[in-house]
Amino acid sequence: MLELFTSLQEMNIYSFPIICLLLLAGFTVGFINTIAGSGTVISYYLFMFLGLSAPITNGTIRLGVILQTLVASYNFKKQNVLELKKGFKLALPTVLGSILGAQIAISIDKDFFEILVAGVMLLMGLLLFFKPNRWLVGSQILQEKKIGLKQFIIFFAIGVFGGFIHIGVGIFLIGVLVLEMGYDLIKANALKVFIVLLYSPFALIIFIMNDQIHYGIGAIAAIGNIFGAYVASHFAVNWGANFIRWILLIIILTFCMQSFNLIHL
Repeated sequence: MLELFTSLQEMNIYSFPIICLLLLAGFTVGFINTIAGSGTVISYYLFMFLGLSAPITNGTIRLGVILQTLVASYNFKKQNVLELKKGFKLALPTVLGSILGAQIAISIDKDFFEILVAGVMLLMGLLLFFKPNRWLVGSQILQEKKIGLKQFIIFFAIGVFGGFIHIGVGIFLIGVLVLEMGYDLIKANALKVFIVLLYSPFALIIFIMNDQIHYGIGAIAAIGNIFGAYVASHFAVNWGANFIRWILLIIILTFCMQSFNLIHL
């Protein structure tokens, strides 16, 4: 296995095997991100394995994020599960936060940060398991409430996180949209995708200005992202909220186990 990894690293990134690997990984990431979130971790591992530094990897994945969320948002709108007006309102603080997050230098202790994120996600996983109705059935009263200072701060903070690293931001968005805003999982998932679409270009600009994009690798993987998002956006609606709930549970548990070094991916 080690010899296989070494031989892959020595290949030209535009060789047929590497292109196929990037397309396959891109499809998987686009599918997982559209259904739930945290699929971007696959791109992080692969891009760094192919020789990109962490900062360039962090910028390069944004190309695929924008394209996959564009396709998924279009499909969700066609299926009448995306509420555009609310999406634009919620995206405003998220966009502002993402600009700040993309400019923050990596000064926080990485290990502590990952454990903190894993702890929050584990709590969300417990809520998914023990209080499924909170996720499967929306609250019309909460949906109709105006966006206040509390919601503005929450979405701004999520934007900072998304601009900073992006991994896991989709799951945090779904959690807030369900528990705080009253949406069921299907509508929350559609809004999540749309909000990410709106803030990602602003973060991307910051990375472009700092020469932290590898356009070749990013573009190839993004093609896979597009097809993965297209397929997943149909599954998410056709298979219902309970399907998304179980996918979320699996992803959250996997992410937490990895963060606490119980498994190694």
